[in-house]
Amino acid sequence: MTSAAAPGNPTPPPESGTPTASGPPAASAPGRAGAAWKGWAAVCAVALGIFCLITSELLPVGLLTAVGAELGVSDGTAGLMVTVPGLVAGVCAPLVTVGAGRLDRRHVLCVLIALMAVANLGAALAPHFAVLLAARLLVGVAVGGFWAVAGGLAVRLVPEHHVGRATAMIFGGVPTASVLGVPAGTLLGELGSWRTAFAAVGALGLVALTALLLLLPPLPPNRRITFPELPALLRANGAVRAGVIVTFFVVTGQFAAYTFVRPILHDVSGIDARYVSTLLLGYGAAGVAGNFLAGARDAYRTLLVVSATLTVILALIAVLPGAVAGTTLLLAWGLAYGGVSVSLQSWMIKAAPAASEAASSLMVAMFNLAIAAGALGGGLAVDGISVAAAPLGGAVLMLLAACTVRAAVVRRRPDALDRPDVRG
Repeated sequence: MTSAAAPGNPTPPPESGTPTASGPPAASAPGRAGAAWKGWAAVCAVALGIFCLITSELLPVGLLTAVGAELGVSDGTAGLMVTVPGLVAGVCAPLVTVGAGRLDRRHVLCVLIALMAVANLGAALAPHFAVLLAARLLVGVAVGGFWAVAGGLAVRLVPEHHVGRATAMIFGGVPTASVLGVPAGTLLGELGSWRTAFAAVGALGLVALTALLLLLPPLPPNRRITFPELPALLRANGAVRAGVIVTFFVVTGQFAAYTFVRPILHDVSGIDARYVSTLLLGYGAAGVAGNFLAGARDAYRTLLVVSATLTVILALIAVLPGAVAGTTLLLAWGLAYGGVSVSLQSWMIKAAPAASEAASSLMVAMFNLAIAAGALGGGLAVDGISVAAAPLGGAVLMLLAACTVRAAVVRRRPDALDRPDVRG
């Protein structure tokens, strides 16, 4: 999204008392402090919305067995609860980015988070699996649209020199949901039922809606993005193109395995089902640490290390029996994958600093389509071959991701990520 405050093209803020282009003097120090507080509060509200949405999208990962048992479907079929919203989110990310061009972003985000809350409350009451899938479809609409729109908001909420930190906080909701929201939902499902877990996420969505209504300022659009701009950006910008490909391999490989982490730990590692939710909380804690470790590092090199490490971890967890091996590998898995989302987002923003909203929508679309592809492929592998086939397939995809990142590192010039993007 083009603006005077685009990431990567900072403009020093005017000094206090200095006339601005519109005439009035800049805000006083107390005024700037109040504006900064409101900006960071808005950033936190958007981050909470992202956390709720991604938790909602991935919640079935820890509830597959319980849902399948009550509604009479196999683990592979129950995996459609992840596949369906992923496909819909992947399609809706660019559609909402383009279609919401003239709408206030505040209104768009509030409508989408409300849709997510209603969908989860509906899922909690679903009498049949088909009804549950219909509710999951609505979750996909909310996830794809909200994530894509939220990606370019940091520059409008905080001062220039805090844009990077605010963007990291907003997208920190993605790994935090993956590594904390899902385990917490799994635990809640075990203490109550899977319906309780869906209802709780719906209620949390209503909390996020309230925060957005209270804390987000009006956000009228700066410019419209057109559909032709998206493929033009892919054709003209090699770094964006490589980032989209890496997103596909890494995320598909992750969710081919992670969607079925519960049966993997039970059938391969021999871990009692009673301990899975606790182990997933450990996975979550490791993932948060991985997110912070990766946040300030070079995106290319971080993704190279992460994808290579996950190749080994997924291959080993598919073949090594024993609770000790399974637990150790699960924690290492969480640590490595925790750095993926923030690194991918940093890659795309640096690759296209003047078109960050368009680049983010492409990454979000591929990220969610890859979640769907991974869940679907893993389900076919589990139903058609064995549980171990899911992480083995994931390992192959992680290896392809590592090779793609390596090729991008070799090809890029020292200033590759600092060049202005071409928007076509």
